[in-house]
Amino acid sequence: MKKILCAAALAVLAMGLQAGVHAADAKGEAMAAPAAGSCEDKAVDKNGKKLAGAAKTSFMKKCEAEGAAAH
Repeated sequence: MKKILCAAALAVLAMGLQAGVHAADAKGEAMAAPAAGSCEDKAVDKNGKKLAGAAKTSFMKKCEAEGAAAH
């Protein structure tokens, strides 16, 4: 019984991942271009918590400078 449930869960997961891949293909180059709020989205620590205060300010300056240099 556990094997059947495990196989069913894996099948559902695989279908979800496959749908995500197709959505990324449909977006094409939109996925390659960074989003406008990408620096804000990337401002997290190694544990996934959002940065705040001086750490966030420093990160945002660096991220925005790198983005401006890339254009």
